[in-house]
Amino acid sequence: MPHGRRGRVPDGRSALPRPEVRRPAPGTHDAARLGMVIGALGIVFGDLGTSPLYTLQTVFSPDDPHPVLVSARNVYGVLSLVFWSVTIIVSITYVLLAMRADNDGEGGIMALITLLRQGKAKRGRRAVAVLAGLGIFGASLFFGDSMITPAVSVLSAVEGLKVVEPSLNDAIVPITAAIIVVLFLVQRRGTAAVGRVFGPVMILWFTVIGACGIGGVVGHPGILRALSPTYAVGFLCGHFGTAFFALASVVLAVTGAEALYADMGHFGRRSITRAWLLLVFPACMLNYFGQGALILHNPHHISSPFFLLVPGWGRLPMVLLATAATVIASQAVITGAYSLASQAAQLGYLPRLRIAHTSESTIGQIYVPFINWLLMASVLTLIFAFRSSTALASAYGMAVTGTITITTLLFFSVARGRWGTPVWALAAGGAALLLFDLLLVAANLTKFVHGGWLPLLIGVTAFTVMTTWQRGRSMVTAERAQREGSLREFVDDLWHQKHQKTPVLQVPGTAVFLNRDKHTTPLAMRANVEHNHVRHRHVVILSIQTEPVPRIRDSERVVVDDLGYTDDGIIHVTARYGYMETPDVPGALALIDPARTEGRLELDEASYFLSKIELRRGTSPTMRAWRKRLFVATSYITADAADHFGLPRDRTVIMGSNIDV
Repeated sequence: MPHGRRGRVPDGRSALPRPEVRRPAPGTHDAARLGMVIGALGIVFGDLGTSPLYTLQTVFSPDDPHPVLVSARNVYGVLSLVFWSVTIIVSITYVLLAMRADNDGEGGIMALITLLRQGKAKRGRRAVAVLAGLGIFGASLFFGDSMITPAVSVLSAVEGLKVVEPSLNDAIVPITAAIIVVLFLVQRRGTAAVGRVFGPVMILWFTVIGACGIGGVVGHPGILRALSPTYAVGFLCGHFGTAFFALASVVLAVTGAEALYADMGHFGRRSITRAWLLLVFPACMLNYFGQGALILHNPHHISSPFFLLVPGWGRLPMVLLATAATVIASQAVITGAYSLASQAAQLGYLPRLRIAHTSESTIGQIYVPFINWLLMASVLTLIFAFRSSTALASAYGMAVTGTITITTLLFFSVARGRWGTPVWALAAGGAALLLFDLLLVAANLTKFVHGGWLPLLIGVTAFTVMTTWQRGRSMVTAERAQREGSLREFVDDLWHQKHQKTPVLQVPGTAVFLNRDKHTTPLAMRANVEHNHVRHRHVVILSIQTEPVPRIRDSERVVVDDLGYTDDGIIHVTARYGYMETPDVPGALALIDPARTEGRLELDEASYFLSKIELRRGTSPTMRAWRKRLFVATSYITADAADHFGLPRDRTVIMGSNIDV
C-alpha cells in the first residue's frame, strides 16, 4: 500500500499511514515495557487492589442485612467463591476476552458501543439500538461507581484508626470528608505530577498486603484448600441460602474490573495483563486467604480482619499506606468518569462540556469541572449519610454487577458480528459467563432496600439524561437543518446573485463560520447575507466531525471542499477528531494546504462566527413535558463554544436564534 493512502485491512478498520520506525537502543523496549507495567499498577488496579480492605469484613459483618456466620464450612466456601469469582470475572471475562475487543486500542463500554455501531448493517438498526441502549445504561452505572468508590474506599482505610486507637472512632467521618475535599480540589492541577509516584506506592501496597497474607496462611496452611472449586460449588449447592446472600458481598472483590478494560488505551493489553497476573492477583489472593485464616483462628477478628492481620507495630503505618492506596483508587475512578463524560459528549449523549487538558504529554489526562464538583458533592453526601464502609458496601454491588453483565453481553455480540465467532462457541462460553453474572446481579438485588437502590437510581438518572439529550438533540438538529437550508443552493444563489434585491458586498478579510455539517448553511452566514447584505472576501465554513476512533492523525485531520466553485472565495472544511480529542479550530485551519483555500487566508486576523441556539419548551408532541424540561435544563451546562473550540475571544461573533422543542 503506498505511503499516505487509506486502504482496508482484514478486520475492516481503515489502514492509516504509519510513521517511520526507528530501531530503539538496546534495552529501550524492556525499560518501556517495565514503565508501562508500573504505570498500570498505579492507575488501573487501585480499586481492585484495595478491595481486600472491606470484602471479607462485609461478608461476615453482623451489621450486614444477611450476615454469614463464622464457621469452617462458611469461611472455606466464601474464600473459594472469592477466588473463583475474581478468576472468572477479571481473569477470564476481562483480561482473556473483553480486552481483545478494542477500538483502535481503546477499551471500555463506549468502545464496545462504537464497535456495535460499526457493525450496524450486519445486525440491523433495531438490534444495535437495543444493545447500544444497554451499553449507555452500563456507562450510566459507572457514574454511580464513581460516586461510591471514593466514599467506601477512603472510609474503609480511615476506619483502621479505630483498630489502632478505639477513641478515634468519632473522627473517622470528618477525616474522610476532609481527605475527599482535598482530593477533588487538586483535580484541576491534573495527575501528571502525582502519577509518577502512584506506581511505586501501589507496588509497595501489593507487596505489603501479600506479605501480610503469607503470614496469616503460614499460621493455618490448610486454608489453601479453598483454592479448589469444589468448596465453592459445594457451598453454593449444599448451602445455597447462605451462599446466595454471601455472593452479594463477594462481588466486592471484583470492584474496579471495568478499569482494566477502560484504561487499556493508556497502557496496553499486555502491560495490564502482566501486572495483573504477576503481582496484583497473587497479592490480593494471599491477603484474602490470610484474612480467612485469621478469622478461623479467632472469629472476633471479623470486625476488621484486614488491619488485624497486620502486626500491632505496623497498623498505624498500614492505615497511612491504605489511605494513600484508596486515594489512588479514587483518583483512577474520578479520571475515568471524566473520560466517560467526555466520550459521551463526543458521541452525542451529553451536551458539550468544558474540558481542560492537564498534561502536555498525555492525551487522556483531562479535567471536567462540572463532573468534578458533581462527584464531590455526591461523595460527601454518601459519606455523611452512610457513615461506614460496611453500610456503603451494600450499595456498591449493584453498580459493579450491572456493568459487568452488560460488558459481557456486548462483548459476545461484538464477537459474533465482528469476528464471526460460531454460535455454538458463543452459546457455550457466553451462557456460562452470563449465568454467573446474572447470579451475582440476583444476589445483589437482595440488598436493594439496604442501599442497592442507590446506584440503580444514579444509573437510571444518568441514563435518562443521556437518552433525553440524544433524542432532543436529534429533533433540534432536524429543525435547525430546515431553517438553514441547503449550503450548495445558498452558495449557488450567492454566486449568481439570485433572490437578492440588494447586491451583496464583499469586505476584506477572512470569516470562519462553524457549522454542523457541509449540507446546510450556517445561520450566522445566512443572516449576514440576507440582513446585512455583506460577505467576507474569504469564507471558511468549518464542520467538526467526530469519528468512532479515539484519535485522528494530523495528516488526515482536514478535508477541503470548494462547494462547486473554485474562485468564489468560499470553501468548506471538515475537521476530523477522535472521540477522545478536544477540537482545536485554529490548529485545524493551520493544517490546510494553502493551494486549496482559493486565496490566502488571514488566520491571524480572521473573524469567527458562531450560531447559538436558545432552546424553549414548545407545545408540539415530540417528547413528554418532563423530558422537554429536562432537555432544556441539561442544555444550561453546555460549555462555552468559543472556549471549547479554542477560538480567540476578541475575534468571535455570536449570533442567536430560538428553537422550540
